Amino acid sequence: MSDPSRTILVADDEANLRKVLAAMLRREGYEVLTAADGWEAVTLMAHRRVDALLTDLKMPGLDGLSLLERTSREHPGLPVVMLTAHGTVDTAVNAMKLGAFDYLTKPFDKDELQLVIAKAAEASRLASREALPQSTPANGRFGMIGSSPALQSVFHTIEKVAASPSTVLVTGESGTGKELIASALHENSPRKERPFIKINCAAIPRQLIESELFGYEKGAFTGAVSSKPGRFELAHEGTLFLDEIGEIPLEMQVKLLRVLQESEFERVGGVSTTRVDVRLVAATNVDLEKLVEQGRFREDLYYRLNVVPLHLPPLRDRRDDIPLLVDHFVDKYQHRLNKAVTRVDDAARAALARYTWPGNIRELENVIERAALFCEGGVITVDELPNALRESSPPVRFEVESPASAAPGAATPVGPLKEIVKQHTESLEKDLIKRALEETNGNVTKAARKLEISRKSLQNKMKELKLREPAADEP
Repeated sequence: MSDPSRTILVADDEANLRKVLAAMLRREGYEVLTAADGWEAVTLMAHRRVDALLTDLKMPGLDGLSLLERTSREHPGLPVVMLTAHGTVDTAVNAMKLGAFDYLTKPFDKDELQLVIAKAAEASRLASREALPQSTPANGRFGMIGSSPALQSVFHTIEKVAASPSTVLVTGESGTGKELIASALHENSPRKERPFIKINCAAIPRQLIESELFGYEKGAFTGAVSSKPGRFELAHEGTLFLDEIGEIPLEMQVKLLRVLQESEFERVGGVSTTRVDVRLVAATNVDLEKLVEQGRFREDLYYRLNVVPLHLPPLRDRRDDIPLLVDHFVDKYQHRLNKAVTRVDDAARAALARYTWPGNIRELENVIERAALFCEGGVITVDELPNALRESSPPVRFEVESPASAAPGAATPVGPLKEIVKQHTESLEKDLIKRALEETNGNVTKAARKLEISRKSLQNKMKELKLREPAADEP
């Protein structure tokens, strides 16, 4: 069953077909948006979150190919499925080489449609775990932001191996941007004018991975109403990126090994051998050596993939890059959200720097987007950060000079113990509260958070110590 939180946009100029497609997808549990042409689809995607786009190839005004090009530019990573008539299959194949996720031919098979959309929605979900900043400021390269030694080492490796045909195995946690590495290797290679084909192995059902990689002939199985090339064919003379390679079923690994060694394969249901020239980049967020030890990954395939290992460090190991990333995302979301947010204050920056970031750059971007959305002023403070970050940050501590220590060498006057302790306590409390209010520009709610007491307790304490509460207090 599909994920009901996923939204599919259907763009087709045939009203009846739009209704049929929308009804089929809604029955599968998706939220469905419809557009009568490419321009309407562009407008919808500008205002609504979409997880996959199903578009007709031929439409008046902005056609399917133009819509694909614009979507790839404005919504990178969004899966686009092309719908085409039999006579334009070659155009649909070219669209896949330009970045389309998949294509369907009219009249389409209901089961195939449901399967392709399910794969697209799952690919969208998996892709959302990776960080893909689209603008590269002066302190970054290859679409990646940072100047830390760990990232500089990655840049150096890309420069050294991009021009070669050697297979690269990119390792790293989810959210570190492994797809950016594959893209950088392709864009800086002699193959950059040829196709860059991507497939997330975790998004493909195990029983269909062979047909996805190698294609199939008409009649090879139920629903195969026409022949279809696989990802290796589409990537001929270009680059094929296999993400989450550890999810490849064991029975398929020997076939993948063969194409890597001999550059040839047969389509499912076919008898003729197809030869290809493909540069392979694979990525994983699991330890393949452990999978080899467990018998879940072929050792010979592992060594064939691991010709050039390239590890992308987690964000916690490149903390020097956090301020640069924070500034980048603040700039990005002040424009996208139309908010006058210009910076992050020192306390919030310290909290961001201390956090361990299990979700890496994607998590950081989400935090900044949320903070910018809820920020009432022009500066993001700790109060706009999620609880996990606030809880990981130690509360503000004030070092207060007690009356007894005000004069160096002065001895505390001897007297009734309880009275002296009370005087010192009141003096300490008063000074702490004053300084907390100064730190928060008189905001009682925020001052209470800093002091780790309730707002009501702070108000009572201010009354007890004869401290006047500010006239206007914004929660």
